[in-house]
Amino acid sequence: MQTGNSLISVIVPIYKIDKYIGICIESLINQTYKNLEIILVDDGSPDRCPEICDLYAKKDNRIKVIHKENGGLVSARKAGLLASSGEYVGYVDGDDWVGAGFYEALYTSIVTSDADIACAGQSRDLFERSVHFTNSLPSGIYEGAKLEELYRNMISNGEFYRPGVTTYVWNKLFKREVLMEAQLNVDDRISIGEDGAVTYPALLAAKKVCITDNCAYHYRQREDSMLKKSESFANEAKKLKYLYDYLIDFAEKHNNEYDIIKQITDYVLSICIIRSGGILDGTETESEFTPYGSKIDGKKLVIYSAGTFGQQLMNRFLENSRCDVVGWVDDDYWEYRRCCMDVDSVESITKLEYDYVLIATVDRILAKNISNRLLDYGLSKEKILIVSCDEAIREELLGRYLNCK
Repeated sequence: MQTGNSLISVIVPIYKIDKYIGICIESLINQTYKNLEIILVDDGSPDRCPEICDLYAKKDNRIKVIHKENGGLVSARKAGLLASSGEYVGYVDGDDWVGAGFYEALYTSIVTSDADIACAGQSRDLFERSVHFTNSLPSGIYEGAKLEELYRNMISNGEFYRPGVTTYVWNKLFKREVLMEAQLNVDDRISIGEDGAVTYPALLAAKKVCITDNCAYHYRQREDSMLKKSESFANEAKKLKYLYDYLIDFAEKHNNEYDIIKQITDYVLSICIIRSGGILDGTETESEFTPYGSKIDGKKLVIYSAGTFGQQLMNRFLENSRCDVVGWVDDDYWEYRRCCMDVDSVESITKLEYDYVLIATVDRILAKNISNRLLDYGLSKEKILIVSCDEAIREELLGRYLNCK
């Protein structure tokens, strides 16, 4: 049952997703919480998105459409926020969708707890399968000393790398006053980590935060987005530096409270590793770099995980031929095969001849769980390698990214 009647503005940035935008809009129209302002921001989309948005606006007077020149995700979100009038604000990516009770549940949580931000989980949808993910920090209300503990763990909870609160803006509901500055101050040039640049400054502005295990936000893992290919290292480094500089500047203005700079560094390092496959080619003055160490040179390898990190790792090994990849495995191998990726089941490792299995995740806790599972399959502990990120590696990797010309 709906409680209260505050206006919630939902901002939907839209670009080249005409195949999915109708489902997204329908899911918002059909929310059980009816006092919504649905703001569709057409960011210069060259497909049928502008037409689709206008058609829906004629059907539902809660829908407002903004047509603008393409300026990127940050620019689109700012335009939507400036056009909004709700006491509370949420975001939905235009190729995702939300369950019918999503905003009613978030609104109830934020109002009954008198919080400034409600943080939910999410479901990741791939083909016919949906998997739930929640925040690392437990559900509950965070204020006073408990909120300070959240601040110390929100970006990185001490284990490399796992955030206490997910970076995403789209699985949250914000009070307008804590969001405005956090969103409008973001550098428009940021195109990697756009969510983190908003979420963490907004959390620091909050006096009370509510975390819930609601997973009714459905993140669509599109087939065409499953295949990952990064830009050139120089372009990636330039984009990442915009994010790093922005967040470090923010942390310094707050006197590095709650060890925020180290948390930010962990966050940016995790992006460096994932998007590069952890491998940086050598130059005349620098040797080739990998967070798995030099022991893998010339060896037969199996890569565990076909996500972004695993794909980048695979691409780099294929490019430089420094190792012989004899297998690529993932629990979701069947889904990846449907996307024409040559991925096998985890059980297939037992039939392969290899020197090492590389676990392609920056989440140390997850890596340990995977390692234990591989031990149960009879693998030798010495043959299982996880990402190493000691101080020397941190300085090496971050330095190469941030000092790239």
